[in-house]
Amino acid sequence: MSTEQSPEPGLRADEAVRAMLLLMPRLAARLKRTPIPERLRSFNLAPRHLSLLAYLLFDGPMAVGELASRLQVAPTTVSLMVSDLTKQGVLRRSSDPADARRTIVDLTDDAETRSAIESWLANGAKAWRTAFDALSPEERAMFVRTIETYESLVSGPAE
Repeated sequence: MSTEQSPEPGLRADEAVRAMLLLMPRLAARLKRTPIPERLRSFNLAPRHLSLLAYLLFDGPMAVGELASRLQVAPTTVSLMVSDLTKQGVLRRSSDPADARRTIVDLTDDAETRSAIESWLANGAKAWRTAFDALSPEERAMFVRTIETYESLVSGPAE
């Protein structure tokens, strides 16, 4: 456990930068150590898969192009991920009933695999819910916008 004090309300910009530069590597390291449920270990899942699976779990089935847009990667990147995960039985593909040229992607119907995906996401969801409970809706929105801005500034242009 860290002996470093939590930042106080009303931080100057340089104090906030210092706090975040110290916090982000610890956070990234902890996220990398998040255990993958046994059922999913053989699938060679990476953090990018977690985002794809989260979109499908929270928002339901969607087209490859929509997933690519949300993940901010090229559609070919998502197509490769979907193809790989479909072969492994994590995802399923179907034709869009409204437009047979489009492919709709969803999580597998296999209850054990779906449950493993839900449990993989549950720890992070619980931690975020606890952290956000103390904030007002406006503060939550500001936090999310701040993280999005940071991410776009450090990552450069999308693929």
